[in-house]
Amino acid sequence: MVGFDTSDDAAVYKIDDNTALIQTVDIFPPVVDDPYSYGQIAAANSLSDVYAMGGKPKLAMNVLCMPEDLDKEIILEILQGGYSKCKEADTIICGGHTIKDHEPKYGLCVSGFVHPDKILKNSTVKEGDVLILTKALGTGILNTAIKADLLEPATEKALIESMATLNKDAALALNDFSISGCTDVTGFGLMGHANEMASGSGRTIVIEGSKVPLLPQAYEMAEMGIVPKGAYNNRNWTSCSVSFGEEVSLALSDVLFDPQTSGGLLISLPETEAQKLICRLKDTVPVAEIIGYVEKFSGKTVYVK
Repeated sequence: MVGFDTSDDAAVYKIDDNTALIQTVDIFPPVVDDPYSYGQIAAANSLSDVYAMGGKPKLAMNVLCMPEDLDKEIILEILQGGYSKCKEADTIICGGHTIKDHEPKYGLCVSGFVHPDKILKNSTVKEGDVLILTKALGTGILNTAIKADLLEPATEKALIESMATLNKDAALALNDFSISGCTDVTGFGLMGHANEMASGSGRTIVIEGSKVPLLPQAYEMAEMGIVPKGAYNNRNWTSCSVSFGEEVSLALSDVLFDPQTSGGLLISLPETEAQKLICRLKDTVPVAEIIGYVEKFSGKTVYVK
């Protein structure tokens, strides 16, 4: 039912009239020093694709690459971190696979389920929709800044908490609303994933830059030029499709291109329902904000003002 032709978040296979299978896999190297937190973040990131498709994750298999000399206690902590997030997601870890590698890498292969009529795609946004983002941006920039010891302790705590937070509550809040499209914001940054939504739907997405939630110090670090290579790759990839108003600073545009680790959901729905959804989300996802809207295609897939 969903393949790779629209750059969607996961594959979906129809089992019967009431059930479709969502299948996804994701792994990456450590983004924080603490192995337990790393396991949590990697698992939350892997589970996110199922939530973005409108489903519920149910089964997961560990995928772990590790150096031969890696301390077994570190391996155990990584796996325990992943287990804790799967438990929170009501998902069963039922095995996995390990391989020797020079650098640790961890994630999950996840199976989830959704009703065939309730699948959320990234290529079905509609003119007149508004866009809601459920997590603040800046994880790539802040993870780069950590290496230079530039972050305040409160910022580092907020960063890890954001990356380790499941998109479970955000996804549950969507059940009573007419969602047009949805994706999660990860490696391609907000601009890359918005570009995929807009191009797949034949529309233009307008982002109001001042309304986009940012993690503490993200803008400050961007002003200092603490920007990961992935942000420049994202900018180059979408350079012909994305445009910015003169009032948008270079630092803000860098944050919008910043590759996210375990980012939030980007949700498109009718304007008439947006405020009700925001009120619902604020109970469990307080950072959620309306950040833009969808209009008729105007020559660019994404415009930031």
